[in-house]
Amino acid sequence: MDLQSRKIKFVQEFLKLQSEEVISHLEKILSKETKTLTNEEFEPLTIEEFNDRINQSMDDSKNGRLIKASDLKAKIDKWV
Repeated sequence: MDLQSRKIKFVQEFLKLQSEEVISHLEKILSKETKTLTNEEFEPLTIEEFNDRINQSMDDSKNGRLIKASDLKAKIDKWV
């Protein structure tokens, strides 16, 4: 099945959905994937921008503006 046919079939199935939860879930996935595609079109940082980010990160660390990896993962798991 070609991409166009798959998209049409998907839209037809989507229009049959009655669950707000499922629609919300699909919206989150679409939003996440759209942002990912957009982020792939980024420009590399200059050395100055890179160093500024490092300095900001070091300042955040010194001032306790951190989040544990496990807390971040739990937060991310709620996105989808």
